[in-house]
Amino acid sequence: MSARETSAGETPADTGHVVVIGGGIAGLAAAHRLLERGARVTVLEASDRVGGKLLPGEIAGVRVDLGAESMLARRPEAVGLAREVGLGDRLQPPATASASLWTRGALRPMPKGHVMGVPGTAAALAGVLSEEGLARIERDAELPRTEVGDDVAVGEYVAARLGREVVDRLVEPLLGGVYAGDAYRISLRSAVPQLFEAARTHTSLTEAVRAIQGRTATATTPQSGPVFMGIEGGIGTLSLAVAESVRARGGEIVTHAPVTELRRTAGDGWRITTADRVLHAGAVVVAVPARPAADLLRAEAPAAAAELAAVEYASMALITLAYRRADAAALPEGSGFLVPPVDGRTIKASTFASRKWGWIDADDPDLVVLRTSVGRYGETEILGRDDAGLVDVSRHDLKEATGLSAEPVATRVTRWHDGLPQYPVGHHARVARVREHVAKLPGLAVCGAAYDGVGIPASIASAYAAVDRIHGDPRGVEQLTAHPVQSLHGGAGE
Repeated sequence: MSARETSAGETPADTGHVVVIGGGIAGLAAAHRLLERGARVTVLEASDRVGGKLLPGEIAGVRVDLGAESMLARRPEAVGLAREVGLGDRLQPPATASASLWTRGALRPMPKGHVMGVPGTAAALAGVLSEEGLARIERDAELPRTEVGDDVAVGEYVAARLGREVVDRLVEPLLGGVYAGDAYRISLRSAVPQLFEAARTHTSLTEAVRAIQGRTATATTPQSGPVFMGIEGGIGTLSLAVAESVRARGGEIVTHAPVTELRRTAGDGWRITTADRVLHAGAVVVAVPARPAADLLRAEAPAAAAELAAVEYASMALITLAYRRADAAALPEGSGFLVPPVDGRTIKASTFASRKWGWIDADDPDLVVLRTSVGRYGETEILGRDDAGLVDVSRHDLKEATGLSAEPVATRVTRWHDGLPQYPVGHHARVARVREHVAKLPGLAVCGAAYDGVGIPASIASAYAAVDRIHGDPRGVEQLTAHPVQSLHGGAGE
Protein backbone atom coordinates (compact mmCIF):
# COMPACT_ATOMS: atom_id res chain seq x y z
CA MET A 1 0.00 0.00 0.00
CA SER A 2 1.51 3.30 -1.07
CA ALA A 3 1.94 6.41 1.05
CA ARG A 4 -0.88 8.12 -0.80
CA GLU A 5 -3.33 5.26 -0.16
CA THR A 6 -4.79 4.22 3.16
CA SER A 7 -7.61 2.02 4.37
CA ALA A 8 -8.55 4.21 7.32
CA GLY A 9 -7.74 7.48 9.00
CA GLU A 10 -6.17 10.57 7.52
CA THR A 11 -2.80 11.03 5.90
CA PRO A 12 -1.31 14.29 4.72
CA ALA A 13 -2.32 15.27 1.19
CA ASP A 14 0.16 14.18 -1.45
CA THR A 15 0.36 17.52 -3.22
CA GLY A 16 2.07 16.07 -6.28
CA HIS A 17 -0.68 13.49 -6.76
CA VAL A 18 -3.77 14.25 -8.83
CA VAL A 19 -6.74 11.89 -9.03
CA VAL A 20 -8.86 12.02 -12.18
CA ILE A 21 -12.35 10.64 -11.67
CA GLY A 22 -13.62 9.29 -14.98
CA GLY A 23 -11.81 7.47 -17.77
CA GLY A 24 -13.61 8.87 -20.79
CA ILE A 25 -11.71 10.92 -23.36
CA ALA A 26 -11.89 14.04 -21.16
CA GLY A 27 -10.45 12.24 -18.13
CA LEU A 28 -7.75 10.54 -20.18
CA ALA A 29 -6.80 13.82 -21.86
CA ALA A 30 -6.59 15.50 -18.45
CA ALA A 31 -4.37 12.68 -17.15
CA HIS A 32 -2.13 12.93 -20.20
CA ARG A 33 -1.70 16.68 -19.78
CA LEU A 34 -1.12 16.36 -15.99
CA LEU A 35 1.68 13.86 -16.56
CA GLU A 36 3.28 16.31 -18.98
CA ARG A 37 3.19 18.85 -16.15
CA GLY A 38 5.03 16.47 -13.82
CA ALA A 39 2.16 15.25 -11.64
CA ARG A 40 1.62 11.73 -10.39
CA VAL A 41 -1.76 10.65 -11.71
CA THR A 42 -4.38 8.06 -10.85
CA VAL A 43 -7.43 7.67 -13.09
CA LEU A 44 -10.46 6.00 -11.49
CA GLU A 45 -13.05 4.62 -13.91
CA ALA A 46 -16.30 3.09 -12.68
CA SER A 47 -16.90 0.78 -15.66
CA ASP A 48 -14.82 -2.09 -17.03
CA ARG A 49 -13.19 -0.03 -19.78
CA VAL A 50 -11.86 3.41 -20.64
CA GLY A 51 -13.07 5.64 -23.47
CA GLY A 52 -16.64 6.57 -22.58
CA LYS A 53 -18.54 7.25 -25.81
CA LEU A 54 -15.44 6.32 -27.84
CA LEU A 55 -15.89 2.58 -28.35
CA PRO A 56 -14.03 0.52 -30.96
CA GLY A 57 -15.58 -2.77 -32.00
CA GLU A 58 -16.12 -5.10 -34.93
CA ILE A 59 -18.86 -6.57 -37.07
CA ALA A 60 -18.42 -9.57 -39.36
CA GLY A 61 -14.67 -9.31 -38.75
CA VAL A 62 -14.48 -5.62 -39.79
CA ARG A 63 -13.29 -2.94 -37.38
CA VAL A 64 -15.92 -0.28 -36.71
CA ASP A 65 -16.84 2.41 -34.22
CA LEU A 66 -19.74 1.58 -31.93
CA GLY A 67 -19.81 5.13 -30.53
CA ALA A 68 -18.47 8.44 -31.83
CA GLU A 69 -17.07 8.00 -35.34
CA SER A 70 -15.44 11.30 -36.31
CA MET A 71 -13.88 14.41 -34.81
CA LEU A 72 -13.74 18.02 -35.86
CA ALA A 73 -10.37 18.59 -37.50
CA ARG A 74 -10.45 22.41 -37.63
CA ARG A 75 -9.96 22.56 -33.88
CA PRO A 76 -6.46 21.53 -32.75
CA GLU A 77 -7.21 19.52 -29.60
CA ALA A 78 -8.34 16.10 -30.83
CA VAL A 79 -6.09 15.83 -33.88
CA GLY A 80 -3.19 17.16 -31.80
CA LEU A 81 -3.74 14.59 -29.05
CA ALA A 82 -3.96 11.80 -31.63
CA ARG A 83 -0.59 12.82 -33.01
CA GLU A 84 0.91 13.08 -29.51
CA VAL A 85 -0.01 9.47 -28.75
CA GLY A 86 1.36 8.07 -32.00
CA LEU A 87 -1.73 7.98 -34.23
CA GLY A 88 -0.65 10.68 -36.66
CA ASP A 89 -0.07 8.26 -39.55
CA ARG A 90 -3.52 6.71 -39.02
CA LEU A 91 -5.52 9.94 -39.26
CA GLN A 92 -7.86 9.81 -42.25
CA PRO A 93 -10.45 12.25 -43.57
CA PRO A 94 -13.77 10.85 -44.81
CA ALA A 95 -13.48 9.28 -48.25
CA THR A 96 -16.69 11.15 -49.13
CA ALA A 97 -18.54 13.94 -47.37
CA SER A 98 -21.48 13.97 -49.80
CA ALA A 99 -24.47 13.47 -47.52
CA SER A 100 -28.22 13.64 -48.14
CA LEU A 101 -31.47 14.51 -46.41
CA TRP A 102 -34.28 11.98 -46.45
CA THR A 103 -37.20 14.36 -46.51
CA ARG A 104 -40.49 14.88 -48.27
CA GLY A 105 -40.35 11.30 -49.57
CA ALA A 106 -36.93 11.34 -51.24
CA LEU A 107 -33.20 11.47 -50.63
CA ARG A 108 -32.13 15.01 -51.47
CA PRO A 109 -28.55 16.36 -51.60
CA MET A 110 -27.46 18.09 -48.42
CA PRO A 111 -27.54 21.83 -49.14
CA LYS A 112 -24.38 23.92 -49.16
CA GLY A 113 -24.01 27.49 -47.95
CA HIS A 114 -25.50 27.21 -44.46
CA VAL A 115 -24.34 27.39 -40.85
CA MET A 116 -25.84 24.43 -38.94
CA GLY A 117 -28.78 24.51 -41.33
CA VAL A 118 -29.26 28.29 -41.32
CA PRO A 119 -28.85 29.55 -44.90
CA GLY A 120 -27.20 32.70 -46.17
CA THR A 121 -29.71 32.85 -49.02
CA ALA A 122 -33.00 31.18 -49.84
CA ALA A 123 -31.42 29.65 -52.94
CA ALA A 124 -29.11 27.59 -50.71
CA LEU A 125 -32.08 25.45 -49.64
CA ALA A 126 -33.71 25.03 -53.04
CA GLY A 127 -34.77 21.42 -53.50
CA VAL A 128 -35.17 20.84 -49.76
CA LEU A 129 -37.81 23.43 -48.86
CA SER A 130 -41.15 24.08 -50.52
CA GLU A 131 -41.70 27.21 -52.58
CA GLU A 132 -43.55 28.69 -49.61
CA GLY A 133 -40.61 27.88 -47.33
CA LEU A 134 -38.14 29.54 -49.70
CA ALA A 135 -40.35 32.62 -49.99
CA ARG A 136 -40.50 32.86 -46.20
CA ILE A 137 -36.69 33.03 -46.01
CA GLU A 138 -36.73 36.02 -48.35
CA ARG A 139 -38.80 37.97 -45.81
CA ASP A 140 -35.91 37.94 -43.33
CA ALA A 141 -34.37 41.05 -44.89
CA GLU A 142 -37.61 42.97 -44.32
CA LEU A 143 -38.11 42.05 -40.66
CA PRO A 144 -37.04 44.31 -37.79
CA ARG A 145 -34.13 43.21 -35.66
CA THR A 146 -34.80 40.27 -33.32
CA GLU A 147 -33.04 40.70 -30.00
CA VAL A 148 -31.41 37.49 -28.80
CA GLY A 149 -30.67 38.81 -25.31
CA ASP A 150 -28.44 36.66 -23.13
CA ASP A 151 -29.52 33.50 -24.95
CA VAL A 152 -32.34 32.11 -27.08
CA ALA A 153 -33.40 28.72 -28.43
CA VAL A 154 -32.01 27.96 -31.89
CA GLY A 155 -35.37 26.85 -33.27
CA GLU A 156 -37.32 29.73 -31.78
CA TYR A 157 -34.96 32.36 -33.18
CA VAL A 158 -34.49 30.82 -36.63
CA ALA A 159 -38.21 30.13 -37.07
CA ALA A 160 -39.04 33.74 -36.18
CA ARG A 161 -36.62 35.00 -38.80
CA LEU A 162 -36.85 32.40 -41.57
CA GLY A 163 -39.90 30.26 -40.84
CA ARG A 164 -40.41 26.88 -39.21
CA GLU A 165 -39.72 24.92 -42.38
CA VAL A 166 -36.01 25.81 -42.23
CA VAL A 167 -35.87 24.54 -38.66
CA ASP A 168 -37.95 21.42 -39.20
CA ARG A 169 -36.31 20.31 -42.46
CA LEU A 170 -32.64 21.20 -41.89
CA VAL A 171 -31.68 22.73 -38.54
CA GLU A 172 -33.48 20.04 -36.55
CA PRO A 173 -31.82 17.01 -38.19
CA LEU A 174 -28.38 18.63 -38.05
CA LEU A 175 -28.66 19.56 -34.38
CA GLY A 176 -30.33 16.22 -33.67
CA GLY A 177 -27.27 14.44 -35.00
CA VAL A 178 -25.10 16.27 -32.48
CA TYR A 179 -27.29 16.46 -29.37
CA ALA A 180 -30.17 14.04 -30.05
CA GLY A 181 -32.17 17.02 -28.81
CA ASP A 182 -34.94 19.42 -29.74
CA ALA A 183 -33.95 22.48 -31.77
CA TYR A 184 -36.71 24.47 -30.10
CA ARG A 185 -35.02 23.93 -26.71
CA ILE A 186 -31.32 23.98 -27.61
CA SER A 187 -29.31 27.09 -26.76
CA LEU A 188 -28.12 29.19 -29.69
CA ARG A 189 -25.32 30.63 -27.54
CA SER A 190 -23.93 27.23 -26.52
CA ALA A 191 -24.67 25.12 -29.60
CA VAL A 192 -23.94 27.58 -32.43
CA PRO A 193 -21.86 30.28 -30.69
CA GLN A 194 -20.58 32.01 -33.83
CA LEU A 195 -24.14 32.41 -35.09
CA PHE A 196 -25.22 33.79 -31.71
CA GLU A 197 -22.47 36.43 -31.84
CA ALA A 198 -23.33 37.34 -35.42
CA ALA A 199 -27.02 37.61 -34.57
CA ARG A 200 -26.21 40.20 -31.91
CA THR A 201 -24.60 42.51 -34.43
CA HIS A 202 -26.74 42.04 -37.57
CA THR A 203 -30.37 42.93 -38.20
CA SER A 204 -30.90 40.16 -40.76
CA LEU A 205 -30.13 36.51 -39.94
CA THR A 206 -29.21 35.66 -43.52
CA GLU A 207 -26.88 38.65 -43.50
CA ALA A 208 -25.29 37.31 -40.30
CA VAL A 209 -24.73 33.92 -41.94
CA ARG A 210 -23.14 35.54 -45.00
CA ALA A 211 -20.85 37.52 -42.69
CA ILE A 212 -19.71 34.30 -41.00
CA GLN A 213 -19.10 32.71 -44.38
CA GLY A 214 -17.18 35.77 -45.53
CA ARG A 215 -14.92 35.71 -42.48
CA THR A 216 -14.26 32.01 -42.99
CA ALA A 217 -13.36 32.56 -46.63
CA THR A 218 -10.88 35.35 -45.82
CA ALA A 219 -9.50 33.96 -42.53
CA THR A 220 -5.72 34.04 -42.14
CA THR A 221 -5.86 30.57 -40.54
CA PRO A 222 -5.99 27.96 -43.34
CA GLN A 223 -9.44 26.39 -43.60
CA SER A 224 -8.77 24.30 -46.69
CA GLY A 225 -8.14 21.03 -44.87
CA PRO A 226 -10.81 18.46 -44.03
CA VAL A 227 -13.52 19.58 -41.63
CA PHE A 228 -13.66 16.15 -39.99
CA MET A 229 -11.15 13.42 -39.36
CA GLY A 230 -11.31 9.73 -38.53
CA ILE A 231 -8.68 7.25 -37.42
CA GLU A 232 -7.84 3.98 -39.17
CA GLY A 233 -9.36 1.30 -36.98
CA GLY A 234 -11.91 3.71 -35.53
CA ILE A 235 -12.05 6.87 -33.45
CA GLY A 236 -12.44 4.54 -30.48
CA THR A 237 -8.77 3.65 -30.75
CA LEU A 238 -7.89 7.21 -29.66
CA SER A 239 -8.91 6.55 -26.07
CA LEU A 240 -6.96 3.28 -26.01
CA ALA A 241 -3.84 5.02 -27.32
CA VAL A 242 -4.14 7.85 -24.79
CA ALA A 243 -4.59 5.31 -21.99
CA GLU A 244 -1.52 3.42 -23.17
CA SER A 245 0.47 6.66 -23.20
CA VAL A 246 -0.74 7.55 -19.70
CA ARG A 247 0.41 4.17 -18.39
CA ALA A 248 3.74 4.41 -20.24
CA ARG A 249 4.40 7.74 -18.52
CA GLY A 250 3.78 6.22 -15.09
CA GLY A 251 0.11 7.06 -14.65
CA GLU A 252 -2.21 4.55 -13.00
CA ILE A 253 -5.58 3.70 -14.53
CA VAL A 254 -7.98 1.66 -12.41
CA THR A 255 -11.22 0.30 -13.87
CA HIS A 256 -14.12 -1.17 -11.87
CA ALA A 257 -13.45 1.66 -9.39
CA PRO A 258 -16.54 3.81 -8.86
CA VAL A 259 -15.84 6.68 -6.46
CA THR A 260 -18.30 6.67 -3.56
CA GLU A 261 -17.13 9.80 -1.74
CA LEU A 262 -15.08 12.92 -2.40
CA ARG A 263 -14.14 15.02 0.63
CA ARG A 264 -11.63 17.72 1.50
CA THR A 265 -9.06 16.94 4.15
CA ALA A 266 -7.68 19.11 6.94
CA GLY A 267 -4.50 19.73 4.98
CA ASP A 268 -6.35 21.33 2.04
CA GLY A 269 -6.10 18.12 0.07
CA TRP A 270 -8.69 15.59 -1.03
CA ARG A 271 -9.78 12.14 0.11
CA ILE A 272 -11.21 9.94 -2.61
CA THR A 273 -13.03 6.79 -1.54
CA THR A 274 -13.83 3.76 -3.68
CA ALA A 275 -15.20 0.39 -2.63
CA ASP A 276 -11.78 -0.94 -1.67
CA ARG A 277 -9.40 2.04 -1.64
CA VAL A 278 -9.02 5.41 -0.03
CA LEU A 279 -6.68 7.75 -1.88
CA HIS A 280 -5.29 11.11 -0.83
CA ALA A 281 -4.34 13.73 -3.38
CA GLY A 282 -3.50 17.38 -3.66
CA ALA A 283 -5.98 17.87 -6.48
CA VAL A 284 -8.92 16.19 -8.18
CA VAL A 285 -10.32 16.49 -11.71
CA VAL A 286 -13.96 15.35 -11.92
CA ALA A 287 -14.43 14.12 -15.49
CA VAL A 288 -17.72 12.23 -15.28
CA PRO A 289 -21.19 13.14 -16.62
CA ALA A 290 -23.24 15.78 -14.83
CA ARG A 291 -25.34 13.51 -12.63
CA PRO A 292 -22.54 11.42 -11.11
CA ALA A 293 -20.51 14.64 -10.80
CA ALA A 294 -23.39 16.13 -8.80
CA ASP A 295 -23.34 13.11 -6.48
CA LEU A 296 -19.60 13.49 -5.90
CA LEU A 297 -19.71 17.24 -5.31
CA ARG A 298 -22.79 17.32 -3.08
CA ALA A 299 -20.85 17.19 0.21
CA GLU A 300 -18.25 19.87 -0.57
CA ALA A 301 -19.87 21.97 -3.31
CA PRO A 302 -23.64 21.65 -2.84
CA ALA A 303 -24.49 24.64 -5.03
CA ALA A 304 -22.46 23.24 -7.94
CA ALA A 305 -24.04 19.83 -7.36
CA ALA A 306 -27.54 21.30 -7.55
CA GLU A 307 -26.76 22.93 -10.90
CA LEU A 308 -25.27 19.72 -12.31
CA ALA A 309 -28.17 17.60 -11.09
CA ALA A 310 -30.48 19.70 -13.27
CA VAL A 311 -28.59 18.87 -16.50
CA GLU A 312 -30.74 16.60 -18.67
CA TYR A 313 -29.54 13.89 -21.04
CA ALA A 314 -30.82 12.14 -24.14
CA SER A 315 -30.47 8.41 -24.71
CA MET A 316 -29.90 6.82 -28.10
CA ALA A 317 -28.91 3.60 -29.82
CA LEU A 318 -26.68 2.83 -32.77
CA ILE A 319 -27.55 -0.09 -35.02
CA THR A 320 -24.64 -1.40 -37.10
CA LEU A 321 -25.42 -3.67 -40.05
CA ALA A 322 -23.13 -5.58 -42.43
CA TYR A 323 -24.29 -6.67 -45.90
CA ARG A 324 -22.74 -8.61 -48.73
CA ARG A 325 -21.63 -6.03 -51.27
CA ALA A 326 -23.55 -7.76 -54.04
CA ASP A 327 -26.74 -7.43 -51.99
CA ALA A 328 -26.20 -3.69 -51.44
CA ALA A 329 -25.65 -2.68 -55.05
CA ALA A 330 -28.69 -0.39 -55.02
CA LEU A 331 -27.31 1.72 -52.17
CA PRO A 332 -27.05 5.36 -53.33
CA GLU A 333 -23.74 7.21 -53.45
CA GLY A 334 -22.52 9.39 -50.59
CA SER A 335 -21.74 9.07 -46.91
CA GLY A 336 -25.34 8.63 -45.72
CA PHE A 337 -28.33 10.74 -44.83
CA LEU A 338 -30.09 12.66 -42.07
CA VAL A 339 -33.79 12.42 -41.27
CA PRO A 340 -35.93 15.38 -40.10
CA PRO A 341 -38.21 14.33 -37.20
CA VAL A 342 -41.10 16.16 -38.87
CA ASP A 343 -41.26 13.39 -41.48
CA GLY A 344 -42.26 10.85 -38.82
CA ARG A 345 -39.54 8.28 -39.50
CA THR A 346 -38.00 6.16 -36.75
CA ILE A 347 -34.31 6.44 -37.57
CA LYS A 348 -32.75 9.89 -37.36
CA ALA A 349 -29.68 9.20 -39.52
CA SER A 350 -27.76 6.56 -41.40
CA THR A 351 -24.06 6.41 -42.16
CA PHE A 352 -22.76 4.39 -45.09
CA ALA A 353 -19.65 3.55 -43.09
CA SER A 354 -17.86 1.59 -45.82
CA ARG A 355 -18.27 4.56 -48.15
CA LYS A 356 -17.33 7.16 -45.57
CA TRP A 357 -14.20 5.51 -44.15
CA GLY A 358 -11.70 3.96 -46.53
CA TRP A 359 -10.22 1.67 -43.87
CA ILE A 360 -13.60 -0.05 -43.30
CA ASP A 361 -13.89 -0.75 -47.02
CA ALA A 362 -10.29 -2.01 -47.10
CA ASP A 363 -10.86 -4.38 -44.16
CA ASP A 364 -13.30 -6.41 -46.27
CA PRO A 365 -14.13 -5.17 -49.79
CA ASP A 366 -16.87 -7.83 -50.07
CA LEU A 367 -18.87 -6.27 -47.23
CA VAL A 368 -20.82 -3.04 -46.92
CA VAL A 369 -21.20 -1.68 -43.38
CA LEU A 370 -23.97 0.76 -42.51
CA ARG A 371 -25.24 2.16 -39.26
CA THR A 372 -28.38 3.93 -38.19
CA SER A 373 -29.22 5.87 -35.06
CA VAL A 374 -32.46 6.08 -33.12
CA GLY A 375 -33.52 8.04 -30.07
CA ARG A 376 -33.99 11.72 -29.34
CA TYR A 377 -34.54 13.75 -26.20
CA GLY A 378 -37.81 12.76 -24.57
CA GLU A 379 -38.28 9.59 -26.64
CA THR A 380 -38.68 6.43 -24.57
CA GLU A 381 -40.82 4.01 -26.59
CA ILE A 382 -38.32 3.27 -29.35
CA LEU A 383 -35.45 2.63 -26.94
CA GLY A 384 -37.65 0.23 -24.98
CA ARG A 385 -37.64 -2.20 -27.89
CA ASP A 386 -35.29 -5.16 -27.88
CA ASP A 387 -32.28 -5.36 -30.18
CA ALA A 388 -34.15 -7.35 -32.82
CA GLY A 389 -36.88 -4.72 -32.85
CA LEU A 390 -34.35 -1.91 -33.40
CA VAL A 391 -32.75 -3.86 -36.25
CA ASP A 392 -36.20 -4.38 -37.82
CA VAL A 393 -37.16 -0.68 -37.73
CA SER A 394 -33.74 0.27 -39.09
CA ARG A 395 -34.09 -2.16 -41.98
CA HIS A 396 -37.62 -0.91 -42.68
CA ASP A 397 -36.52 2.72 -42.89
CA LEU A 398 -33.40 1.86 -44.90
CA LYS A 399 -35.57 0.03 -47.43
CA GLU A 400 -37.97 3.00 -47.64
CA ALA A 401 -35.10 5.47 -48.11
CA THR A 402 -32.70 3.52 -50.34
CA GLY A 403 -34.44 0.39 -51.60
CA LEU A 404 -32.05 -1.84 -49.64
CA SER A 405 -34.08 -4.95 -48.79
CA ALA A 406 -31.41 -7.65 -48.40
CA GLU A 407 -30.85 -9.59 -45.20
CA PRO A 408 -27.76 -8.36 -43.33
CA VAL A 409 -25.07 -10.94 -42.60
CA ALA A 410 -24.47 -9.44 -39.13
CA THR A 411 -25.98 -6.81 -36.85
CA ARG A 412 -24.97 -5.07 -33.63
CA VAL A 413 -26.98 -2.77 -31.38
CA THR A 414 -25.15 -0.40 -29.03
CA ARG A 415 -27.23 1.50 -26.49
CA TRP A 416 -26.08 4.80 -25.01
CA HIS A 417 -28.25 5.46 -21.98
CA ASP A 418 -28.04 9.14 -21.02
CA GLY A 419 -25.36 9.47 -23.67
CA LEU A 420 -25.73 13.10 -24.71
CA PRO A 421 -26.08 16.11 -22.39
CA GLN A 422 -28.69 18.66 -23.42
CA TYR A 423 -27.78 22.33 -23.83
CA PRO A 424 -31.03 24.25 -23.26
CA VAL A 425 -31.33 28.03 -23.18
CA GLY A 426 -29.21 29.34 -20.32
CA HIS A 427 -26.76 26.42 -20.39
CA HIS A 428 -23.75 28.75 -20.58
CA ALA A 429 -24.89 30.55 -17.44
CA ARG A 430 -25.37 27.26 -15.60
CA VAL A 431 -21.85 26.15 -16.53
CA ALA A 432 -20.45 29.49 -15.36
CA ARG A 433 -22.21 29.08 -12.02
CA VAL A 434 -20.88 25.53 -11.61
CA ARG A 435 -17.33 26.69 -12.22
CA GLU A 436 -17.76 29.69 -9.94
CA HIS A 437 -18.73 27.37 -7.08
CA VAL A 438 -16.01 24.84 -7.88
CA ALA A 439 -13.37 27.58 -8.04
CA LYS A 440 -13.90 28.27 -4.34
CA LEU A 441 -12.33 24.88 -3.54
CA PRO A 442 -8.55 24.70 -4.11
CA GLY A 443 -7.37 21.75 -6.14
CA LEU A 444 -10.71 20.93 -7.75
CA ALA A 445 -11.79 21.18 -11.39
CA VAL A 446 -14.50 19.71 -13.62
CA CYS A 447 -14.50 18.83 -17.31
CA GLY A 448 -16.32 16.83 -19.95
CA ALA A 449 -19.13 16.98 -22.48
CA ALA A 450 -21.59 18.56 -20.06
CA TYR A 451 -19.85 21.93 -20.12
CA ASP A 452 -18.43 23.51 -23.28
CA GLY A 453 -19.43 21.28 -26.19
CA VAL A 454 -20.28 17.61 -26.74
CA GLY A 455 -17.71 16.85 -29.44
CA ILE A 456 -14.32 15.24 -28.93
CA PRO A 457 -12.25 18.45 -29.36
CA ALA A 458 -14.58 20.25 -26.94
CA SER A 459 -14.19 17.54 -24.31
CA ILE A 460 -10.40 17.62 -24.67
CA ALA A 461 -10.34 21.43 -24.52
CA SER A 462 -12.42 21.21 -21.36
CA ALA A 463 -9.90 18.76 -19.89
CA TYR A 464 -6.94 21.00 -20.69
CA ALA A 465 -8.72 23.97 -19.12
CA ALA A 466 -9.34 21.88 -15.99
CA VAL A 467 -5.63 21.07 -15.75
CA ASP A 468 -4.79 24.76 -16.11
CA ARG A 469 -7.29 25.51 -13.36
CA ILE A 470 -5.59 22.95 -11.06
CA HIS A 471 -2.33 24.80 -11.66
CA GLY A 472 -3.84 28.19 -10.89
CA ASP A 473 -4.29 29.41 -14.45
CA PRO A 474 -7.95 30.39 -15.11
CA ARG A 475 -7.45 31.52 -18.69
CA GLY A 476 -8.46 28.25 -20.32
CA VAL A 477 -11.74 28.14 -18.42
CA GLU A 478 -12.37 31.82 -19.14
CA GLN A 479 -11.79 31.26 -22.85
CA LEU A 480 -14.20 28.31 -22.97
CA THR A 481 -16.80 30.22 -20.97
CA ALA A 482 -16.63 33.13 -23.40
CA HIS A 483 -16.35 30.96 -26.52
CA PRO A 484 -17.80 27.43 -26.24
CA VAL A 485 -16.54 24.94 -28.81
CA GLN A 486 -19.21 24.38 -31.42
CA SER A 487 -19.92 20.69 -31.96
CA LEU A 488 -20.53 20.10 -35.64
CA HIS A 489 -22.08 17.18 -37.45
CA GLY A 490 -19.89 14.76 -39.40
CA GLY A 491 -21.93 14.60 -42.58
CA ALA A 492 -24.47 11.88 -41.85
CA GLY A 493 -22.59 10.47 -38.88
CA GLU A 494 -24.33 10.29 -35.57
